[in-house]
Amino acid sequence: MSNKTGTPKDTHYAKLRRAHRDEKSGGAPAFRPRQPMPPGENAADGLVRLYGLHTVRAALDNPRRKIRKMLVTRNAAERLGLADFAALPFKAELVDPRDIDKITGSDAVHQGVLIEAEPLKPKRLDALGDTKLVLVLDQITDPHNVGAILRSAVAFDAGALITTARHSPQESGVLAKSASGALEHIDQIEVKNLADALAQLHEAGFQTIGLDSDGPAELETSFAGDKLALVLGAEGKGLRQKTRETVTTLARLDMPGAIRSLNVSNAAAVSLYAARKFLRQ
Repeated sequence: MSNKTGTPKDTHYAKLRRAHRDEKSGGAPAFRPRQPMPPGENAADGLVRLYGLHTVRAALDNPRRKIRKMLVTRNAAERLGLADFAALPFKAELVDPRDIDKITGSDAVHQGVLIEAEPLKPKRLDALGDTKLVLVLDQITDPHNVGAILRSAVAFDAGALITTARHSPQESGVLAKSASGALEHIDQIEVKNLADALAQLHEAGFQTIGLDSDGPAELETSFAGDKLALVLGAEGKGLRQKTRETVTTLARLDMPGAIRSLNVSNAAAVSLYAARKFLRQ
């Protein structure tokens, strides 16, 4: 008995013939991928939409967060422990996942829950408190990066994230989802002039360290004192010249490999780890 072998072309035509027979007999139709759904209209003025299980759980637990409305699937409600909608201080509606897709767009990983809420109000620099470690962002505008930085800042117990009023992302679903709940756990301070803010940090006893791949010293050998402010610049551009001139120290992360720079959110995590280790000593 001989074994029959076919060319790739033969196999292709065989598949076409099977698909044609299936369609004529009412069998399995040809696969058609689901068309992506774009985001719907923006939230009403003065409100932001936040989504994802970790993000919403943290918002529910934050007494400062004023939630106005929730859309949630049955499965997500169970995972969030929401049994009695009537007991919630805001309107909550049980929906299908596609109902949330229509609002966020099908690319958003909403995990079956979305809330509309008032954004958290940024604090002033004079409300910094007695924290020993803060992060300062010099015009980092990507909400994914800022969200990831927030997550690292909370993980390493930084007391605040300081950003400029302009050239910084507004609170949004993308930023909050990237932060994975961290948005609710750290003070966010907004300043008009970063150089003036750094001068105020100096007066408050902070050493301000600007992260720069060409910094003259390694970060670990640059720490001094018991209050640290890590200053990070935008992807590509890095720290602005005025910021470089104002910080106490310019330092680099020592990277012996072929690549000499990290994504800014990764650089933030490594720097926070090193700073926290120094402060513990």
